[in-house]
Amino acid sequence: MSTTAYLDSPLGTLALIGSEAGLSAVSFNEGAGHLATPSHEVPDCLREAHRQLRAYFGRELRDFDLVCAPTGGTGFQRQVWAALGSVGYGRTASYLDVAKLLNNPQSVRAVGAANGQNPLAIVWPCHRIIGADGSLTGYAGGMHRKKWLLEFEQPTRQGALFG
Repeated sequence: MSTTAYLDSPLGTLALIGSEAGLSAVSFNEGAGHLATPSHEVPDCLREAHRQLRAYFGRELRDFDLVCAPTGGTGFQRQVWAALGSVGYGRTASYLDVAKLLNNPQSVRAVGAANGQNPLAIVWPCHRIIGADGSLTGYAGGMHRKKWLLEFEQPTRQGALFG
């Protein structure tokens, strides 16, 4: 049985969904009016994800180490989602780069579609995937968030933006 916790971030409230099997979703909670879940009330199965996301926004964590258990997704989508983790903090890659990583350079459009269906925003860093020409391309969380995340991860930015 899945459960939900909410986390305030500089990008708005995030909804974390998971179960004993692992974290199944991280999404932007647009206009739903949920208040952040106090740390002491976060369900055990979401406690580590909650902690790591807070650390990420506090500039104390660059790489997530979580048990992830998304519901749904085709085999190909799951391959794309797994490949997202190879794009390091502060770096970007193109859809073509991901397709080549999967030994399927003709799958650029399918990679883009899978990237758009990523259920674990920020944790699986789909915001780091850009156009082959270096342009910012779509982001399910909104282009303003993608731009913010990419700027946030640049080494020239200093100081914690979330405490």
